[in-house]
Amino acid sequence: MNGAFYVYALKDPRTSPAKPFYIGKGVGTRAWDHLLTPDKTPKGQRIAEIAASGHKVVVSKICDGLTELEALKMEAELISCFGTAAAGGTLMNSVLPTGKRSKQQRHLTIPLGAPEKAQLGLALLKDAVLELAQANGNGVTNAEVCHALGLHSNYAGGSKDYLSWSVLGLLMEEGRLKRQNSRGRGYHVAQVR
Repeated sequence: MNGAFYVYALKDPRTSPAKPFYIGKGVGTRAWDHLLTPDKTPKGQRIAEIAASGHKVVVSKICDGLTELEALKMEAELISCFGTAAAGGTLMNSVLPTGKRSKQQRHLTIPLGAPEKAQLGLALLKDAVLELAQANGNGVTNAEVCHALGLHSNYAGGSKDYLSWSVLGLLMEEGRLKRQNSRGRGYHVAQVR
């Protein structure tokens, strides 16, 4: 089944060949929308630099006719291949690794692109949890999130729901969810932004 999504690259024409500096997914005119009003992100600054030098950003569809899930997977894989500038790669994507321990207990080899993949996956999980909370005005419990989104683990026996608990905690830290106690249970309610 063909979908409406595509994956694209924004390329800098000041190099030959023109090198990608941003990878994204979209529908319709999404790939070209970045060029209309560049924002203050590193991507937007690069777009403005290119325009100021008298060049035009090259917009290249990498593949189209994708479902949203296919596009997300392709986008994640390409971002992990090129890596973000913040992690030593070439892309201006704003996916930045977070939650890293400042002091590692042992030497750990981190493959280029692995933090970006993790953060893309985390962003998808947070979006799904937030959507679930928004769809349930009275809020959702950790157990409900875990069951509804299939986030259980049976590691070391029993049913574990640490992943959903961690995602709920991150959303509360960001101010996107608020915990309310009702009938002896903790409900997580989406905050209007």
